[in-house]
Amino acid sequence: MKTQYYTAASLDGFIATEDDSLDWLFPLGDLNEAGYPTFIDAVGALAMGSATYEWILRHASQVAAETGASWPYAQPAWVFSRRILPRVAGADIRFVQGDVRPVHAAMRDATGPKNLWIVGGGDLAGQFHDAGLLDEIIVQVGSVTLGRGKPLFPRRVTSPPLRLISVRQIGSGLAELRYEVPVGGTGAA
Repeated sequence: MKTQYYTAASLDGFIATEDDSLDWLFPLGDLNEAGYPTFIDAVGALAMGSATYEWILRHASQVAAETGASWPYAQPAWVFSRRILPRVAGADIRFVQGDVRPVHAAMRDATGPKNLWIVGGGDLAGQFHDAGLLDEIIVQVGSVTLGRGKPLFPRRVTSPPLRLISVRQIGSGLAELRYEVPVGGTGAA
């Protein structure tokens, strides 16, 4: 079982624009070409921040067109938020706040041997990293720049550095980089 941050980012390191738009991403590739079906089959639980959750709710018809359902996850989802958010009927969603460590333990208990996916955003993935709970970062880097926006991973990780374990081209617009997070330290400097 791994805890993975799987996301896409612009070439200059943003996962969304300042107003949470992902319109820049969709013309760059197809979920099936990106290996998403294989990835999601290995996921047993996921965590996301409130901005990610609200994006899914706002774009339910677009999500349904891409994935076949307005709430695309069969797995239990932990949504970090300090606010009361609407629930999705029939979805296994648990609203939480605070320290990621007890949430990670609950996710691990719910998933068995399957992987845990930190969907986003970047700061939430960084909190899992800071707690020593992040095993892998998988980022599909797009062939666009945004100039400003929501950062991919707002943390300084220099020593020990992340370990690049694979690089894969996806069509003409994306490159997937897979990094292992070193064991036994936060890596922050």
